[in-house]
Amino acid sequence: QVQLVESGGGLVQPGGSLRLSCVVSGRFFSLDEMSWYRQAPGKQRELVARISSGGTTNYADSVKGRFIISRDNGKKTVYLQMNSLKPEDTAVYYCNIWRTTFWGQGTQVTVSS
Repeated sequence: QVQLVESGGGLVQPGGSLRLSCVVSGRFFSLDEMSWYRQAPGKQRELVARISSGGTTNYADSVKGRFIISRDNGKKTVYLQMNSLKPEDTAVYYCNIWRTTFWGQGTQVTVSS
C-alpha cells in the first residue's frame, strides 16, 4: 500500500517562508521521481517542482528562485522549501510520485496579510 503523508502547510504573511514535507511508504522511494503540484480555487492543478532520483530539479517559472525542492532518501521524504511567499502562491499543495496516480492528501498554504 502506497502512502504519501504531507505536513507543513499553514497561514503565512507575504514575504514569509514555509517548508512542506511528504513522507512516502510502500515504495522503493529512491527510485522515484517526486513532484509537488498546487491548485488554487477555480484554477487547474499545476506542476510546481520536480526532483529526480538523482537530485536533478525542475521548477515552474512562477517559483524559480523562491522555492527549493529536495529529498532525503534515507528518510523517504521530499521537501518543498517556499521562500518569499506571495499571495498568488495561495493554494492546496499536493505531493505526487511523478507520472503516477499516487498523491498526498493535500495541505493548504495561505499567503495573506
